[in-house]
Amino acid sequence: MPDLAPGDVVTGIVEQIMPYGAFVRLQSGQKAMIHISQLSHKFIKSVDAVLQPQQEIKAKVIKIDEKGRIDLSLKALEEPPAVPVQRMPRHVTAAVSDETVGSDDFEKKLSTFLKNSEEKISSLMNAKSGKGGRSPRRKGARP
Repeated sequence: MPDLAPGDVVTGIVEQIMPYGAFVRLQSGQKAMIHISQLSHKFIKSVDAVLQPQQEIKAKVIKIDEKGRIDLSLKALEEPPAVPVQRMPRHVTAAVSDETVGSDDFEKKLSTFLKNSEEKISSLMNAKSGKGGRSPRRKGARP
């Protein structure tokens, strides 16, 4: 049996599919396992959505433990997905004042954001309970 090391790319046949992964018989005759988390960068609901018994696969050896168990990964041979650039929601950007946008001081930004948020929540709660905003005064009413 050839010596394997983490990082090697191997070929094998899927022998058994389990809920948590699949067992693969390598060309060398050794048995290895691919955990469901190592099937793809995408979310995989079930192993049989990706692998079928008797399917030939190429995988990367990611670990060989002290007992000689071999862990494989299909994910390691895939291109990682591009990380989408996430934009800050409008309600968040509106809450951050212009003076903090240019500042590199995270604590100051956080403090200003929290202050603005508390003020907005307070004004919403007051408006909801009828304590804030303008209400018409009756003639002769005392302040």
